[in-house]
Parts: sequence; C-alpha cells; structure tokens
Amino acid sequence: MTACFLLTGCSSYENFKQVSEELEIPSQVYRADYNKVWQEVLKITNKYDREVYNQEAGVVKTRWIDNTLELNFADSFGSNDAVKSAQFKLIINVVKGYRGNKEVCKVTVFKRQRVEQDFLQGWKVIRSDGILERAILYRLERALAIESKLQEIEEKKAKEAEKNF
Repeated sequence: MTACFLLTGCSSYENFKQVSEELEIPSQVYRADYNKVWQEVLKITNKYDREVYNQEAGVVKTRWIDNTLELNFADSFGSNDAVKSAQFKLIINVVKGYRGNKEVCKVTVFKRQRVEQDFLQGWKVIRSDGILERAILYRLERALAIESKLQEIEEKKAKEAEKNF
C-alpha cells in the first residue's frame, strides 16, 4: 500500500509542476530606502507607456505593448509558427519592509504575455520566458549600487571639504 502511494504521489507532481513554475514571479529584496527604489523603478519603466504608477500603493502597470517582431524573431528557429500579433504588460510591485532595524524593499516584476495566432482564435495568454523580468531586477540592482556609491563619494568629499575648511 505504501508503494502504491509513493507511485501515485510522484505522478501527480508532474501534473502540477507547470502550475508551480508559472506561479513563481521574479522578485528581489534590496537594502535601500523605499523612495530611492521607487525613483529607480520609475526611471527603468520610463520607456514604457505607463497606465498606473502609484507610489503609495507601490504599483507600476504599463499599457499593452506590442512585441510581435521580438517574439517572432526569438522563436524564428523554434518549432512554433509565427504569431500574427503579440503584446505584453508589466506589473511591478514595490513593497517597503524592515530587516532588523534597516529598511529594505521587495520588488516583484510580473509580465503578462499574450499572442494572437489568427483573428478566429483571439488572444491567448502564454507563459513569459522570464528574461525581461530578471533584466529589470538586474538593472534596478545595478542602478541602486551606483547611486549608493555616488552618495558615498559625495559624503567623503563633504567630510574632506569640512576638514580642510
């Protein structure tokens, strides 16, 4: 009876493996002030047409952005047929928190990708490849590191100027 349970348990995991992978949303925690993180998120999303950007709620949503050419080019060597049109929407959440007595921010990036094979089928939501989401989180990490380093240099200059005065 135990062997039967073990065999069915493993096979049911395979059925839900895709669901667990799809529900994993890229996120990262940054050791930075909420306002700094928010400003950097706005700088990064400046090139997209934003529908909502609410600092109090910590939400940035873009409008649907056409990426038909990018999707067709990326899959040009794949087995899938070219899509008639493709669009994506970004939803970025910034949440303020504390780790010990230090302020931290968790940023989550969710990309909704939809494609239209032909006009009869309509729009179909597909899974994102996760590259854009991870790229945004990486750019945010680098921008915050640069900002922190510049602030550190400015503080050193101010201390030296004060000492020499």
